[in-house]
Amino acid sequence: MAPPADEQMRTLAAVAVPLLGLTAMLALVTAGAEAWRYALLLASRSDAVPAGPLRASDVLVVTGGVVSLLSAALAGAVTLGWLVHAHAAAARAAAVMPARRGWQLVVGALVPGLNLVVPGAALAELEHTTLGQHPDHRPRPSRLVIGWWAIWVIGLVLAGTAVLWNLRGGVQARADGVLLHVATDLVAGAVAITTIVVVRRLTRLLSPVTLTRARRMVVVRVPGGTR
Repeated sequence: MAPPADEQMRTLAAVAVPLLGLTAMLALVTAGAEAWRYALLLASRSDAVPAGPLRASDVLVVTGGVVSLLSAALAGAVTLGWLVHAHAAAARAAAVMPARRGWQLVVGALVPGLNLVVPGAALAELEHTTLGQHPDHRPRPSRLVIGWWAIWVIGLVLAGTAVLWNLRGGVQARADGVLLHVATDLVAGAVAITTIVVVRRLTRLLSPVTLTRARRMVVVRVPGGTR
């Protein structure tokens, strides 16, 4: 028997948050490596740059790019699973039908074009249901969800632009491409950090955890009592 959606949601949130934190860290490290590469490209215009720093920057950029991409893919898959189960848990708690089916959330997050709209709309709907708003009313996302949505769209646009920019040739195009990758990595880190805040907030709203102090049994000896 499969565990309920709220339990799966909590489990996935507990896995997604550290993965997103790792992704943010790797994205920022990769952005630093790209910035170093750009500085070396600028220096090479006026003077010869030793081969050692060039090779080291290339290794950092390639390694950081591959590892951060793998981390982002894993974190994204877990976070998407959290979103699917969070939608189901919120709908069950509110005794309403889910605004979107699980497969619609997955397709909307993966298909280019749709992924500009569906993830943000799904979070707005989830927040709307979680806060107990009337199901017939149009969701009005909070500033947090709107901010996440804006950063998410900017990140996707930058990533697509960076891929297309790599098709261009020339030294100047390469230098501009490095700056574009720096911006893409920085925004990717911002998306990961903001996603952590969103996941934690909505999970806490859906499944609040009450911390209680454990009671301890203490033996008290009464003066003058019998032994």
